[in-house]
Amino acid sequence: MQKVLIYLDAENFEDSVGLLAAADEIYKDCKYESFGLCINYFDDSVLDKFDCLIRVNDERINYYDIFNITNCFEDLYRKFLFDVILIPATQTGRMLAPRIAMRLQTGLVADVTGINNLEGKIEMIRPAFNGRILAAIVNQNCSPVMMSIRPNTFTYCNNSAKKAKIISYEPYHINPCGIKLLESKEKEKARDIRESKILVSGGGGVAENFHHLYLLADELGGMVSASRRVVDQGIASRSIQVGQSGKIVSPKLYIALGIYGSQQHIEGLKNVENIISVNINKDAPICSLSDIVVEGDAIEFIDKLIKRIKKYNNTKIKK
Repeated sequence: MQKVLIYLDAENFEDSVGLLAAADEIYKDCKYESFGLCINYFDDSVLDKFDCLIRVNDERINYYDIFNITNCFEDLYRKFLFDVILIPATQTGRMLAPRIAMRLQTGLVADVTGINNLEGKIEMIRPAFNGRILAAIVNQNCSPVMMSIRPNTFTYCNNSAKKAKIISYEPYHINPCGIKLLESKEKEKARDIRESKILVSGGGGVAENFHHLYLLADELGGMVSASRRVVDQGIASRSIQVGQSGKIVSPKLYIALGIYGSQQHIEGLKNVENIISVNINKDAPICSLSDIVVEGDAIEFIDKLIKRIKKYNNTKIKK
């Protein structure tokens, strides 16, 4: 039976568990054995999702000790001979994945946003040329298959409850850590657009009046996001960009203002419950995905909607 190893990143645990959906895409209706690797961290909520959970508890390994974590992966691969290794493309995962691939002398496809099974061959989709195109990379039966997968790309639905076998593993290729923590400071956590249930997103059609979006987002209790075109113009930060070269989002409500909706942008929308598009071009690609399409000026729409919201809120207060 084929074996899949998934690294469960302690700081991005939910995204890591979601990679089980990626494994399902790889094998479709074929059975496989899923292994989750937990290093100095464990969460009982995954016991019914994996076939096996490998627990490594070793005080010599720090969360940021990429060298020794790589040693753990190499030891485990030699022991279990995994067919597929999936790493979340988190801050830690991006440092870890290429080191593991070099150690195992295998290829690595980074920042994967889609997976297809082509009659047994694995096709991995990733952005290329700064997100201008999607590249399809096919594995020619090489093993192990390794990829890092962009967060929020896959959502795992646990249809059949499992009972994971716990494997306690003691690594033996652990070297003294060459990194020493001298000082730590608490950093104020910035809000991430991937965590917002409501996104007010702007494209080239609202570039000159982009600040209006923040007024609407405040009224709705949401956040502002942007298309790549606005980011490239220096109007918005890349941290709020939606798309292949930005972030993949899954809000309950996505309001697309002046966004054309290229393939690059649409690839950044996953499992969005409702989309409202406001555009002077009712035939823009984003409109075909929308639940409601408003043909007209986006800034005028913002102003009128804010007035309507305030009027509604005032009426509630009076009652």
